[in-house]
Amino acid sequence: MVEEVEKVVVTEAALALLEEIRAEHGDVVFKISAGCCDGTGPMCFREADVMIGVNDVKLGEADNAGIWAAPTIAELWKNSQMILDAGPGSGAGFSLDNGRTTHFLTQSRSLSVDV
Repeated sequence: MVEEVEKVVVTEAALALLEEIRAEHGDVVFKISAGCCDGTGPMCFREADVMIGVNDVKLGEADNAGIWAAPTIAELWKNSQMILDAGPGSGAGFSLDNGRTTHFLTQSRSLSVDV
């Protein structure tokens, strides 16, 4: 029997930061950046401020907040479990965790074909 593995796991630290941001901004979504100026970290935006493209791929959810990526980035995550976490430091660019003492970050766990 093949074990069903969650593609996205959210840590308690990430949930706490998400709750703090939602208290200030309402519903949010995440987009995984493709690099460039903002690196490759998870970017958190007000749901009303972000446009999900027709080709964007939903990787999963963090407490009902969708996590989206461009197809090229989604392809990189296809054999991995995303661990959405939070740690010390400020978020990047226009992400709602910018200017805080804690920011969102991702870790990964490789998934084998047996899992």
